Amino acid sequence: MNWQLSWRADPLARVIADRHYNRQSVGALDFVPPGRCFVLVIPDAAFWVSSWPLAEYVKHEWAGAWMCTAFRNERRDLYLSSALIRDALAATRFKWGEPPPLGLVTFVDPTQTKRKRDPGRCFLKAGFKRVGTTKGRLPALQVLPGDMPLAEPALGMPLSLALGVQQEARS
Repeated sequence: MNWQLSWRADPLARVIADRHYNRQSVGALDFVPPGRCFVLVIPDAAFWVSSWPLAEYVKHEWAGAWMCTAFRNERRDLYLSSALIRDALAATRFKWGEPPPLGLVTFVDPTQTKRKRDPGRCFLKAGFKRVGTTKGRLPALQVLPGDMPLAEPALGMPLSLALGVQQEARS
């Protein structure tokens, strides 16, 4: 596991987040959507954000699923993106417990990523499947609970933190 536990305004992760295509306010302290989130970082290399939005506020057809709202690997010479994604899924599962029935989804904007034959190729290699498009025509990719890796903590993630969040999510 290369990921380190981070937080929604971590300056180390924010530097990388500022270069992600979905960043709305470059330089703003908080780079994560409102609500429940889980942030991972590999300093000077990559960041990941899992979000767990309340289903009643979601406007896409995967309401209730966890979401990867941002992932960026700037050191593909050191880290395989699909492996980072699998590890981020394992850490998310460790943090939040059993995934919801819809698993985790992400949306990829092919006009904002490096041109490839398969937009979101690293997610596909990590076990995601294409499941449709958003109303804005972005490809939707999903990994179901049975296809996720087993739970594993990120570096710096105490067991008590994971158990507390899992209990909070159930109540």
